[in-house]
Amino acid sequence: MWRDFEYVPLAQKKENARKALAKLKKMKPDARPVMITGNKIAKTWWGNAWNNNLNAYADYANRIGRGSAYVKNGFVIDLQIETGKVTAIVVGSRSEPYHIKIIIKTLPETKWKKITDTCGHSIANIEQLVCGEFPAALATLFTQKDAGLFPAPKEIEFSCSCPDWAGMCKHVAAALYGIGARFDEDPMLFFKLRGIDVKALIKKSIDAKMENMLKNSAKKTKRVMRDADISGLFGI
Repeated sequence: MWRDFEYVPLAQKKENARKALAKLKKMKPDARPVMITGNKIAKTWWGNAWNNNLNAYADYANRIGRGSAYVKNGFVIDLQIETGKVTAIVVGSRSEPYHIKIIIKTLPETKWKKITDTCGHSIANIEQLVCGEFPAALATLFTQKDAGLFPAPKEIEFSCSCPDWAGMCKHVAAALYGIGARFDEDPMLFFKLRGIDVKALIKKSIDAKMENMLKNSAKKTKRVMRDADISGLFGI
């Protein structure tokens, strides 16, 4: 296995990344670099939960950390999230950036239906879920090892154009961390990545609410106003 051990000072790498991004922007105006402020890669529940999920697996635990410095120093100059796929461009020791592709299996409807069931068909719960502010039961739904909605290693495939033939090079690791940083900015990207239709979730919640209201519409309650009460209220 051949590796590129050429040493390049950090300051030079950062300058290379700046130049590479400027060049990329000319060819690809929609390029989206991962920009980290402060010492933490992720700051919200979504980003931290994504990164913690990767670290929870032995397959990744000893290798994912290799990309931490890369993403913190701005070497991920483009990262695009689509349904079931992430593409990234990462600057390394060589003059030309490396291209990364990460394939993540989308969730079958039978599995992501758990979201609706656990939310109890409540629109408020779904809104909280998107904001990352939800009960522990919902958090477990995502983070439970091998059974949660965050992907396990067996659901992830990746490749990199670098000459490092290791199972996970630092460029792929940086891109994986970059996904967590993106979720900090827009949690809806998680649902896009895993092929979950949030609009369908909300529609099901509305349908369930309406069905419940119709079931109760024939029941008389103390909250129903009599005709006399309505006449008095409006002065009729």
